[in-house]
Amino acid sequence: MRFVLACLFAAATIFSAAAQADVAAGQSTYAAKGCIGCHGAGGISVVATYPSLKGQSGDYIRKSLTDFRSGARKNPVMNAMAAGLSNADIENLGDYFDSLK
Repeated sequence: MRFVLACLFAAATIFSAAAQADVAAGQSTYAAKGCIGCHGAGGISVVATYPSLKGQSGDYIRKSLTDFRSGARKNPVMNAMAAGLSNADIENLGDYFDSLK
């Protein structure tokens, strides 16, 4: 029984560290790809024409970026920005915005 509990604790610790790494990777991608230029630091835009992303769900961010990347959602700037994102980048960005609530 102690062995099972130790395994569960270890798995939870590893999962928690992986989740934090995804948030950190998402934050890093957000900064590195220049998203801050339009959507602001921490996802709070200071320009009315660019939406703030803080408060949006990670699922919404993932869907939007996937749609921009595929061309299903049209915006010349965002289509170009999303074209360079990997699936992992999109997942991590979603995790990052989930963490900002």
